[in-house]
Amino acid sequence: MTTTARTAAPAAARRSRTRHRGPLAVLVLPFTLFFVAFFVAPIVYAVVQSLFAVRSSGLGLGPPTRSFVGLGNYLQVLSSGDFVASLGRVLVFSAIEVPLMVGVSLTLALLLESGRARWPRLFRAVFFLPYGVPGVVASLLWGFLYVPSTSPILQGLDRLGLTVTPLASGSVLLSIANIALWSFAGYNMLILVASLQSISGDLYEAARLDGAGDLAIIRHITLPLLRPTVVLVTVFTIIGTLQLFVEPLVLRPLTSAISSTFTPNLAAYNAAFAGNDSNTAAAMAVVLALVAFVFSFGFLRLVNRKGNRAW
Repeated sequence: MTTTARTAAPAAARRSRTRHRGPLAVLVLPFTLFFVAFFVAPIVYAVVQSLFAVRSSGLGLGPPTRSFVGLGNYLQVLSSGDFVASLGRVLVFSAIEVPLMVGVSLTLALLLESGRARWPRLFRAVFFLPYGVPGVVASLLWGFLYVPSTSPILQGLDRLGLTVTPLASGSVLLSIANIALWSFAGYNMLILVASLQSISGDLYEAARLDGAGDLAIIRHITLPLLRPTVVLVTVFTIIGTLQLFVEPLVLRPLTSAISSTFTPNLAAYNAAFAGNDSNTAAAMAVVLALVAFVFSFGFLRLVNRKGNRAW
């Protein structure tokens, strides 16, 4: 090959890549614009808002002024006992809800895909139906079941001499966890079912030919292959539990155990709309986002450190 031919080949390849970049950029441009407008821009705006504060001037007779306070809002938020308590509350809620959600969803998926389940499509639809109920409606529904005066279940238990108070201060977190589990277990179950259906049946047949039982197959074949999906479901559940908002907002009028700062999102909501302090609310939102990032990223680091070791 001559020198001219050798130099012409890379030039032709560069021209080909240049010609393909144009259509690719056109296809990617709409996603990029929407991503920046609806994801990046709100985050940047919230961070900027959290660095400012609106102060009343003089005796409050003049117009309020907007001033830069740096990390002042964050120091105020983190020094607030109510907000710190709300962070601790959602962490406790996450510690309760995440194992329950992953365990129940995984169990339902394994049962429905075991090959011995009757009418698996029917039960998949039944388990998924609660996810189609809006969160507000689900909270209202369970709220009626948690109030003794409107709950036939609690009234029946009371006739048997069993007094149950789901909305008491000691049990309200468990009651909210029950609502979240009822609403989202079917959705996570379908994600796991889809992953189970992608596993080749030849692996199961080979394991049975080698004398492996059902439990051994689940432990040594199914669970290791499901590991990435279980990790994904766990991360989504961690983030979702830390963002707890709708359930306590709806149940709050029914019990004194839920305050206006019961969760960080509820505290930010009340600060913004009841207290008219959007800057403090933005600082609360940023702090919660950082907490969610730390815990979800920490979980991913933990499972990635373990690698492909057995469960």
